[in-house]
This record gives sequence, C-alpha cells and structure tokens, in this order.
Amino acid sequence: MRYFIGLGANLGDRLANLRKVVRRLELLGHVLARSRVYASSAVGGPPQPPYLNAAVLLDCSLEPLELLQATQAIEAELGRDRASEVRWGPRLVDVDLLLAGRHGELCFDVPDLQLPHPRMGERGFALVALLDLDPTLIHPTLSRPLKALVAPAHAAGQQWAPTGDTL
Repeated sequence: MRYFIGLGANLGDRLANLRKVVRRLELLGHVLARSRVYASSAVGGPPQPPYLNAAVLLDCSLEPLELLQATQAIEAELGRDRASEVRWGPRLVDVDLLLAGRHGELCFDVPDLQLPHPRMGERGFALVALLDLDPTLIHPTLSRPLKALVAPAHAAGQQWAPTGDTL
C-alpha cells in the first residue's frame, strides 16, 4: 500500500532528524518520492521554534495501524516522548500518516488513526509538501484538490517557505 507521510521537527538538528526518519522509513518499504523541505511557523500549541516539514511517499506491505505503530517507534527511537510532551508543542520529530492509497483516496477511521489526517486540509505546510509528491491529489473526504486548500491556510496567517534542503 502507498502512504503519504508528513514529517516535522522543531528541536535539535531539525534537518538531520528528518533525514533519520526517512532512513528508518526506508527499512519499512520503498520511499517512492520526497518533497522539498519547508520552514514553517508552528500552528496551534504554545510559542515554540519554527519547524522544518516535509513529506514522503512510502510503498510498504504494512496495514495502516501497523505502520502507525512503526512510525511511533521511530519517533521514540529518535527521542520523542509522547507521554511528557505538550499537545502541539515542540518536538524532536513528528511523523504523521496523512493519506493512504495509490492516489491518497483511502479512508480509515478507528480510535487511534484517521486517514486522511483530520487536520491535514488546514495545514498549509503539509499541503504544499504533499503537492510536491503529487500535484493532482484530491482530499478524499472534502472532494477538493489539495491545491485549492493552500490559499485558505495562507489567508489564515500560516507561513511556510522551501528551504532549498533535500531529504
């Protein structure tokens, strides 16, 4: 199955942390594509340093909940402690399953995981990274092209810009 995965970090060596996540994802399957890296302001939560964000397209045989467990294990291995962190607060690394399916069309809704990610359509930094992977993506529950969701996020005051770095 194909998964569109969002990556973020705003503590420590942010770029190195994102690259470590990608290397570990490569152990789970095949990374088919990588977005540009974006610098973005935090959305929600307490005041905190800016993020680096990106996205990858992963092809792997894991089911959605298995992949969620694997990505949370990667986060923990890289120093994220979900039990002690502030909701939407700063973090060494954040790995989010954003979409699933060949074109991001699959929906999944259980207590621990929702696909598409429930806040993805409001997060400009996630949308632009996903559009780097596939500019034709459609939000499967809103039935709108992702590119149509970028302007409202920008109008809401969100800021992001490509850094020129690569994963």
